[in-house]
Amino acid sequence: MSTVGTIDWSRRTGGRLAPSERRVLLVDVARAHGTNALGRLLMAVHLHPGRNAYVPPARLRAPDSPLTRAADDTAVRLLPGTLLAHSHRTYVFGRALGELEGIDVDSEVLYAAALLHDTGLVLAEGVDDFTLASARVAWDVAERVGLSTAATETLQTAITMHHSPRVTPAAGPVAYLLSAGAGVDVVGLRAWDLPRGVLEGAVAEHPREGFKRSFALAWADEAARVPGGRAQLLRRYGAFGAAIHIAPFAE
Repeated sequence: MSTVGTIDWSRRTGGRLAPSERRVLLVDVARAHGTNALGRLLMAVHLHPGRNAYVPPARLRAPDSPLTRAADDTAVRLLPGTLLAHSHRTYVFGRALGELEGIDVDSEVLYAAALLHDTGLVLAEGVDDFTLASARVAWDVAERVGLSTAATETLQTAITMHHSPRVTPAAGPVAYLLSAGAGVDVVGLRAWDLPRGVLEGAVAEHPREGFKRSFALAWADEAARVPGGRAQLLRRYGAFGAAIHIAPFAE
Protein backbone atom coordinates (compact mmCIF):
# COMPACT_ATOMS: atom_id res chain seq x y z
CA MET A 1 0.00 0.00 0.00
CA SER A 2 1.22 3.52 -0.80
CA THR A 3 2.13 5.55 2.26
CA VAL A 4 0.87 8.80 0.68
CA GLY A 5 -1.71 10.31 2.97
CA THR A 6 -0.92 8.29 6.10
CA ILE A 7 -0.37 10.18 9.32
CA ASP A 8 3.36 9.39 9.24
CA TRP A 9 3.71 10.57 5.62
CA SER A 10 1.72 13.71 6.38
CA ARG A 11 3.88 14.60 9.37
CA ARG A 12 7.06 14.01 7.37
CA THR A 13 6.04 15.95 4.26
CA GLY A 14 3.47 18.44 5.50
CA GLY A 15 1.21 17.00 2.80
CA ARG A 16 3.38 18.14 -0.12
CA LEU A 17 3.79 15.62 -2.91
CA ALA A 18 7.05 14.46 -4.45
CA PRO A 19 7.04 14.42 -8.28
CA SER A 20 6.72 10.63 -8.38
CA GLU A 21 3.80 10.73 -5.94
CA ARG A 22 2.12 13.42 -7.99
CA ARG A 23 2.35 11.27 -11.14
CA VAL A 24 0.72 8.33 -9.38
CA LEU A 25 -2.11 10.48 -8.05
CA LEU A 26 -2.73 11.98 -11.50
CA VAL A 27 -3.49 8.46 -12.73
CA ASP A 28 -5.89 8.07 -9.79
CA VAL A 29 -7.56 11.38 -10.70
CA ALA A 30 -8.06 10.21 -14.29
CA ARG A 31 -9.53 6.93 -13.07
CA ALA A 32 -11.93 8.79 -10.77
CA HIS A 33 -13.08 10.98 -13.67
CA GLY A 34 -13.92 7.90 -15.73
CA THR A 35 -15.69 6.17 -12.87
CA ASN A 36 -17.72 9.27 -12.07
CA ALA A 37 -18.75 9.81 -15.69
CA LEU A 38 -19.97 6.22 -16.03
CA GLY A 39 -21.77 6.24 -12.69
CA ARG A 40 -23.54 9.51 -13.38
CA LEU A 41 -24.63 8.17 -16.78
CA LEU A 42 -26.11 5.11 -15.11
CA MET A 43 -27.98 7.38 -12.68
CA ALA A 44 -29.33 9.47 -15.56
CA VAL A 45 -30.78 6.41 -17.30
CA HIS A 46 -31.92 4.80 -14.02
CA LEU A 47 -29.69 1.75 -14.39
CA HIS A 48 -27.48 2.44 -11.38
CA PRO A 49 -27.03 -0.35 -8.79
CA GLY A 50 -28.31 1.79 -5.93
CA ARG A 51 -31.87 1.70 -7.27
CA ASN A 52 -32.22 -1.91 -6.07
CA ALA A 53 -30.04 -1.66 -2.95
CA TYR A 54 -31.26 -1.57 0.64
CA VAL A 55 -29.53 -0.59 3.86
CA PRO A 56 -31.40 -1.04 7.16
CA PRO A 57 -31.80 2.43 8.69
CA ALA A 58 -30.81 1.13 12.11
CA ARG A 59 -27.34 0.33 10.76
CA LEU A 60 -26.78 4.01 9.92
CA ARG A 61 -27.55 5.45 13.34
CA ALA A 62 -24.68 7.20 15.07
CA PRO A 63 -23.00 4.93 17.65
CA ASP A 64 -23.00 6.10 21.25
CA SER A 65 -19.77 5.87 23.22
CA PRO A 66 -17.33 8.16 25.08
CA LEU A 67 -15.36 8.52 21.82
CA THR A 68 -18.34 9.47 19.67
CA ARG A 69 -19.71 11.86 22.29
CA ALA A 70 -16.33 13.58 22.58
CA ALA A 71 -16.06 13.80 18.78
CA ASP A 72 -19.57 15.26 18.63
CA ASP A 73 -18.83 17.88 21.28
CA THR A 74 -15.60 18.91 19.56
CA ALA A 75 -17.16 19.10 16.10
CA VAL A 76 -20.07 21.21 17.36
CA ARG A 77 -17.61 23.57 19.04
CA LEU A 78 -15.27 23.97 16.05
CA LEU A 79 -17.25 23.56 12.84
CA PRO A 80 -19.66 25.92 11.10
CA GLY A 81 -23.06 24.44 10.35
CA THR A 82 -22.28 23.59 6.72
CA LEU A 83 -19.22 21.51 7.64
CA LEU A 84 -20.90 19.93 10.65
CA ALA A 85 -23.79 18.69 8.50
CA HIS A 86 -21.31 17.49 5.86
CA SER A 87 -19.48 15.51 8.54
CA HIS A 88 -22.67 13.74 9.61
CA ARG A 89 -23.60 12.94 5.99
CA THR A 90 -20.09 11.62 5.41
CA TYR A 91 -20.59 9.09 8.20
CA VAL A 92 -23.99 7.98 6.91
CA PHE A 93 -22.79 7.55 3.32
CA GLY A 94 -19.56 5.80 4.32
CA ARG A 95 -21.38 3.47 6.71
CA ALA A 96 -24.00 2.68 4.06
CA LEU A 97 -21.36 1.78 1.48
CA GLY A 98 -19.71 -0.44 4.07
CA GLU A 99 -22.99 -2.22 4.71
CA LEU A 100 -23.54 -2.81 0.99
CA GLU A 101 -20.00 -4.18 0.60
CA GLY A 102 -20.15 -6.28 3.75
CA ILE A 103 -17.22 -4.47 5.36
CA ASP A 104 -16.64 -4.98 9.07
CA VAL A 105 -15.66 -1.55 10.40
CA ASP A 106 -15.27 -0.03 13.84
CA SER A 107 -18.28 2.28 13.60
CA GLU A 108 -17.17 4.37 16.59
CA VAL A 109 -13.78 5.19 15.04
CA LEU A 110 -15.42 5.80 11.65
CA TYR A 111 -17.91 8.18 13.25
CA ALA A 112 -15.19 10.08 15.10
CA ALA A 113 -13.15 10.34 11.90
CA ALA A 114 -16.16 11.63 9.97
CA LEU A 115 -17.03 14.26 12.59
CA LEU A 116 -13.44 15.52 12.87
CA HIS A 117 -11.98 15.10 9.38
CA ASP A 118 -12.60 18.69 8.24
CA THR A 119 -11.84 20.56 11.46
CA GLY A 120 -8.52 21.51 9.89
CA LEU A 121 -10.30 23.50 7.21
CA VAL A 122 -11.20 25.89 10.03
CA LEU A 123 -8.02 25.65 12.11
CA ALA A 124 -5.11 25.12 9.70
CA GLU A 125 -2.38 27.75 9.39
CA GLY A 126 0.96 27.90 7.62
CA VAL A 127 1.72 25.69 4.63
CA ASP A 128 0.85 22.20 5.90
CA ASP A 129 -2.09 20.12 4.69
CA PHE A 130 -5.28 20.91 6.62
CA THR A 131 -5.72 17.27 7.61
CA LEU A 132 -2.71 17.52 9.92
CA ALA A 133 -4.63 20.05 11.98
CA SER A 134 -7.66 17.73 11.87
CA ALA A 135 -5.48 14.82 13.01
CA ARG A 136 -4.21 16.84 15.97
CA VAL A 137 -7.80 17.53 17.01
CA ALA A 138 -8.52 13.80 16.69
CA TRP A 139 -5.48 12.99 18.83
CA ASP A 140 -6.73 15.32 21.57
CA VAL A 141 -10.14 13.63 21.50
CA ALA A 142 -8.57 10.16 21.54
CA GLU A 143 -6.36 11.08 24.50
CA ARG A 144 -9.35 12.46 26.39
CA VAL A 145 -11.26 9.17 26.18
CA GLY A 146 -8.27 6.80 26.49
CA LEU A 147 -8.39 5.38 22.96
CA SER A 148 -5.69 2.81 22.26
CA THR A 149 -2.54 3.76 20.35
CA ALA A 150 -3.49 1.52 17.43
CA ALA A 151 -7.03 2.90 17.19
CA THR A 152 -5.72 6.46 17.44
CA GLU A 153 -3.36 5.87 14.52
CA THR A 154 -6.23 4.35 12.53
CA LEU A 155 -8.33 7.43 13.29
CA GLN A 156 -5.59 9.88 12.33
CA THR A 157 -4.57 8.09 9.13
CA ALA A 158 -8.19 7.90 7.98
CA ILE A 159 -8.38 11.67 8.41
CA THR A 160 -5.09 12.53 6.71
CA MET A 161 -5.77 10.12 3.85
CA HIS A 162 -9.41 10.92 3.14
CA HIS A 163 -8.92 13.45 0.34
CA SER A 164 -6.48 11.39 -1.69
CA PRO A 165 -8.12 10.76 -5.10
CA ARG A 166 -8.16 6.99 -4.59
CA VAL A 167 -8.30 5.26 -1.21
CA THR A 168 -8.71 1.49 -1.48
CA PRO A 169 -9.74 -1.13 1.11
CA ALA A 170 -6.03 -1.88 1.54
CA ALA A 171 -5.82 1.34 3.57
CA GLY A 172 -8.16 -0.22 6.15
CA PRO A 173 -11.94 -0.08 6.59
CA VAL A 174 -12.05 3.27 8.40
CA ALA A 175 -9.86 5.12 5.88
CA TYR A 176 -11.63 3.52 2.93
CA LEU A 177 -15.16 4.28 4.11
CA LEU A 178 -14.35 7.78 5.37
CA SER A 179 -12.94 8.69 1.95
CA ALA A 180 -15.86 7.02 0.17
CA GLY A 181 -18.45 8.79 2.31
CA ALA A 182 -16.84 12.18 1.82
CA GLY A 183 -16.62 11.52 -1.92
CA VAL A 184 -20.35 10.87 -2.12
CA ASP A 185 -21.21 14.08 -0.31
CA VAL A 186 -18.73 16.44 -1.94
CA VAL A 187 -18.74 15.40 -5.60
CA GLY A 188 -21.32 12.60 -5.82
CA LEU A 189 -18.71 9.91 -6.39
CA ARG A 190 -20.39 6.52 -5.86
CA ALA A 191 -23.77 8.12 -5.18
CA TRP A 192 -25.07 5.66 -7.77
CA ASP A 193 -24.30 2.75 -5.42
CA LEU A 194 -26.60 4.05 -2.68
CA PRO A 195 -30.39 3.75 -2.38
CA ARG A 196 -32.31 6.95 -2.91
CA GLY A 197 -33.67 6.68 0.61
CA VAL A 198 -30.18 6.82 2.10
CA LEU A 199 -29.20 9.86 0.03
CA GLU A 200 -32.44 11.74 0.67
CA GLY A 201 -32.63 10.74 4.33
CA ALA A 202 -29.13 12.01 5.12
CA VAL A 203 -29.82 15.33 3.40
CA ALA A 204 -33.18 15.71 5.15
CA GLU A 205 -31.62 15.11 8.56
CA HIS A 206 -28.47 17.15 7.87
CA PRO A 207 -29.38 19.78 5.23
CA ARG A 208 -26.88 20.95 2.62
CA GLU A 209 -27.69 24.65 3.01
CA GLY A 210 -25.07 26.50 0.98
CA PHE A 211 -22.64 23.59 1.18
CA LYS A 212 -21.43 23.58 -2.43
CA ARG A 213 -20.45 27.23 -2.47
CA SER A 214 -18.87 27.28 0.99
CA PHE A 215 -16.92 24.08 0.43
CA ALA A 216 -15.66 25.19 -2.98
CA LEU A 217 -14.36 28.42 -1.44
CA ALA A 218 -12.71 26.57 1.46
CA TRP A 219 -11.05 24.17 -1.00
CA ALA A 220 -9.74 27.02 -3.13
CA ASP A 221 -8.19 28.56 -0.03
CA GLU A 222 -6.61 25.24 0.95
CA ALA A 223 -5.20 24.69 -2.55
CA ALA A 224 -3.60 28.15 -2.51
CA ARG A 225 -2.27 27.73 1.03
CA VAL A 226 -0.46 24.41 0.41
CA PRO A 227 1.51 24.52 -2.86
CA GLY A 228 2.20 21.01 -4.11
CA GLY A 229 -0.47 19.43 -1.92
CA ARG A 230 -3.35 17.13 -2.79
CA ALA A 231 -5.95 19.91 -2.62
CA GLN A 232 -4.06 21.87 -5.24
CA LEU A 233 -3.69 18.76 -7.43
CA LEU A 234 -7.43 18.02 -7.24
CA ARG A 235 -8.38 21.60 -7.98
CA ARG A 236 -5.96 21.98 -10.89
CA TYR A 237 -6.22 18.56 -12.55
CA GLY A 238 -9.40 17.15 -11.08
CA ALA A 239 -11.69 20.07 -11.94
CA PHE A 240 -12.67 19.83 -8.30
CA GLY A 241 -14.56 23.09 -8.17
CA ALA A 242 -16.74 22.06 -11.10
CA ALA A 243 -17.20 18.57 -9.66
CA ILE A 244 -18.51 20.08 -6.41
CA HIS A 245 -21.05 22.22 -8.23
CA ILE A 246 -22.41 19.39 -10.40
CA ALA A 247 -22.72 16.88 -7.55
CA PRO A 248 -26.18 15.25 -7.75
CA PHE A 249 -27.67 17.13 -4.82
CA ALA A 250 -29.90 20.18 -4.80
CA GLU A 251 -28.86 23.00 -2.52
